[in-house]
Amino acid sequence: MELEDIYRQDLSLLIALQILVEECSVTQAAKRLHLSQSATSRILARLREMLNDPLFTRVGQKLVPTQFALDCYSQLQQPTGQLIELLTPKEFNPSECQQKFTIAATDYAMQALVPFVLPEIYSKAPNIKLEVIPVQHRELQSQLSQQGADLAICRAIGQTLQLSQEFLGKVGVSCLLSPEHPLADSTLTLADYLHFPHATIAISDGVKALVDSAIVAHPDRNELLRTSHLDSALALLKFHPLIITLPEGMAELAASKHRLRLKPLPFEIPALDYNLFWHSKSERDKAHKWLRQEITVLIRQLLKQ
Repeated sequence: MELEDIYRQDLSLLIALQILVEECSVTQAAKRLHLSQSATSRILARLREMLNDPLFTRVGQKLVPTQFALDCYSQLQQPTGQLIELLTPKEFNPSECQQKFTIAATDYAMQALVPFVLPEIYSKAPNIKLEVIPVQHRELQSQLSQQGADLAICRAIGQTLQLSQEFLGKVGVSCLLSPEHPLADSTLTLADYLHFPHATIAISDGVKALVDSAIVAHPDRNELLRTSHLDSALALLKFHPLIITLPEGMAELAASKHRLRLKPLPFEIPALDYNLFWHSKSERDKAHKWLRQEITVLIRQLLKQ
């Protein structure tokens, strides 16, 4: 019998067969099925027709199953047990989760957010599997619906109207200077900012575009380096009096770790609105929902939202 043929059968009759075998009584089976005795008798008649076997013989007040009925009962134990397990709602237990999730993230999120989120997640779900990949802002809809990403931590640059989202917080932009920089102990002015050579970090976050837009009326900066990763810019500090422009959370971490001077940007630009995005296909997945909630709470704490 093909799968399509099985679809056309009333498989609920097989559940009734199991109950009839267990009870050996139409009356008792009717009680368990919450049906009348006559309705249960009609079910037995349909079972006999579907399976082409008498299934039971009556001995006094008791139904005695045929060997075929007993064989059917035995074969049904495993699949119906699996169906019960499948259809019984379960509480999600992160400690037992072994699912794999792919998280698309910006340069900033990879370096300043994800490393602080992972320990808490793995402390609760030690067997979870995570892959962090670069976000594709302009293809975010496709990345989350077709390309296998489960979540995205980023700004809303491309089309996001068809995606579910949770606001995570706002991220500003700061500057870093080495302790030997001529302006290390001075207030950074716009004139200073335009005069010294630059490195721009976290380009996927749109930092360069925001900065360039804010100073478009001024001469171009001398941008020596544009990169996704801060370490590349730090390697140049011994050769150039760089001003490193980057998201403020990353700047604060680097200033503390590498003993650099943190300076506010000497002009106003809009803060970066960070969100967590996912496709509606994952909305009801319990593990996915748990991971979304964990990431949202942890990143909001980091961004002080």
